[in-house]
Amino acid sequence: MSAALCAVAVLLLGACGTQVAGGADGATPTASLPWTTEQPSAVTAARLGTDQRTLTLDVQLPDGKGPCVRALKAVLTEPTKNNVWVQVTFSSPDGDRRSGCTGERTGSTRVRLREPLGSQELVVDHDVVFTADGAKPPALRLCGELGCHPAATGCTSASYEQALKAADAPEHTYLDSEHCEGKWLVLDFSWRTGPVCGDTTASPSGCSSQLGDRWFFRAKPSGWSPITATASGGCAAVHRAEPAFPTSLCESLAPLPSSLHPSYPPASASATQSQQP
Repeated sequence: MSAALCAVAVLLLGACGTQVAGGADGATPTASLPWTTEQPSAVTAARLGTDQRTLTLDVQLPDGKGPCVRALKAVLTEPTKNNVWVQVTFSSPDGDRRSGCTGERTGSTRVRLREPLGSQELVVDHDVVFTADGAKPPALRLCGELGCHPAATGCTSASYEQALKAADAPEHTYLDSEHCEGKWLVLDFSWRTGPVCGDTTASPSGCSSQLGDRWFFRAKPSGWSPITATASGGCAAVHRAEPAFPTSLCESLAPLPSSLHPSYPPASASATQSQQP
């Protein structure tokens, strides 16, 4: 009798042990996995308290059925002349998918600034920037890729830089020509190609070849918005996409040189067959 009870006890303990080791959802307990220090995948909002020094940050954090975040904190780092710098960190086992921390949730953390933010910009984790200028308190305004005070949309060099970003132009792109009229814009731009190609000055000899594009834009409250791109001349391509585009800006456009915008037609069936062994 006692032997039978012992056997039942062993089976029950074994079953409990299996449940703990694997978890009800199949995830490995996070206590047995390495926890590493990380930064949030995104910083989505920032708010200042009424004292203008208590800063609350909303951030995206790993989430799952088990514990996924420990030691979430925001700390001040060395300020610069016009910026207040804050770093947000936490620990998580989400680097190992066995943790089950494969989702995300919003969390918040606070830090007290050394002094009121005022006209300074807040920089979080090196690349997320907020400003109180133009914001609706207590929220701060999230700045874009062109900074907190981008150039006004218009026929200016600074505004053309925004248009190049909107067209997803490659790094080290430079303008070949621009045609601008109020709310409409045409940009021809090109970039050097080849290994380790950089700016137009002192580039390696292997960067002598170039590629290029022509883009058409309309002005919107958020900046220059792309309409279409083409290598052809004249207005046909842009008028198919936007009939209101001014003819005066496009009727004299010549096609892009073939060296800037080469065409690679597919190989014919006969040519493909002749290359086969």
